[in-house]
Amino acid sequence: MWQPLTGDELVALIRRVFQPGPADQTLALLVDLPDEATPDTADWAARRALVQHWRAELAPLARHLGLRVRLLAYRNVGANNAPLPDVAWELDGPLPTRAEELDPAGGLPFARLFAEIPLWLAPTQFSATAPLKLAARSHPLRGATMPGFSEAMIPALRLDYGTIERRVARLKGWLDEAERAELELHVDGTPYRLDLDLRHRHGHASSGCFPAAGQVGNLPSGEAYVVPYEGELDHDRSRSQGELPVQLGDDVVVYTILENRAVAVRGEGEAAKREAGLIAAEPGYANLAELGLGVLSDLGLKPIGELLLDEKLGLHVAFGRSDHFGGVTGPAQFSAPHKAVHLDRVYLPETQPRVHVARVDLVLDDGRGTIELMRDGAYSVALD
Repeated sequence: MWQPLTGDELVALIRRVFQPGPADQTLALLVDLPDEATPDTADWAARRALVQHWRAELAPLARHLGLRVRLLAYRNVGANNAPLPDVAWELDGPLPTRAEELDPAGGLPFARLFAEIPLWLAPTQFSATAPLKLAARSHPLRGATMPGFSEAMIPALRLDYGTIERRVARLKGWLDEAERAELELHVDGTPYRLDLDLRHRHGHASSGCFPAAGQVGNLPSGEAYVVPYEGELDHDRSRSQGELPVQLGDDVVVYTILENRAVAVRGEGEAAKREAGLIAAEPGYANLAELGLGVLSDLGLKPIGELLLDEKLGLHVAFGRSDHFGGVTGPAQFSAPHKAVHLDRVYLPETQPRVHVARVDLVLDDGRGTIELMRDGAYSVALD
């Protein structure tokens, strides 16, 4: 059983994450609520209880932060990174158990809340990263998103984030200089290769620190990432191509990638049929949206079965939405806005035991050589 964060630890965390200044007078704790279409789960209920504990711990300490803490709730959107609803409710007492219990007349427009509140902490069931990133482009806010957060992640909030910041900054620098990433993945000894086109893109460093308006990212964090080039420029197609194996349950499916999109799926079992149906029905889902490089494994953390933490431990590749990361694929490329997803596949022995990361190389632009980034699932270069 993990020890919960104390009030003093919460104050220290908020100071480290946001570095609030005189103009930062409000912090929103943002949660989503289950409804008839999306029933509650034990983990979801525990997370909402944890957020109410945080609010209670912070209330007597708010003067030390110079912040008013507001608890906001909204009807869940049913999918990670789907657009938020129009309104949220500010609550002073216990959280309702279902969205249907909210007073329809009491909702506050998110547009107004984004204009009023500079700091956002979002331990939601479904990731709010994409909509908050997009909101931060037109409102003076910054936010830490915590989709699927659980008490098992608390040790990650107590890490040395100075070390994390140095490591992800170095990886970001290499991603900025790379024109291509070469991945070689083995499935039961059979090799597969994927080349990702990194031209026309810049890397991003997500260290879990968001000191300036416009910054939104995950907490816990510890990754550098980049959106592969999606071919949006005239007469310049994406050069991403090859094969990407992913273990889903006991089965491995292999996506054929051409011009940064999955165009076919091979494999036996229901997983392959399901994935083939998705890429046929949802054009946006087939998009390769992210190459991510997590750094927390070297700091002693292990996967816990929650994407928020697990993706920060090592290599991951995502399908779907990319506009919130600087790409061009968004809700308009899906059959409906609520179908928009950003779905990470994490390559760790515990999460995909049949898929082995043999190597990851970054080929630098202008013929300046190659960085041998990963070998046998671990970084083969110094990150400090």
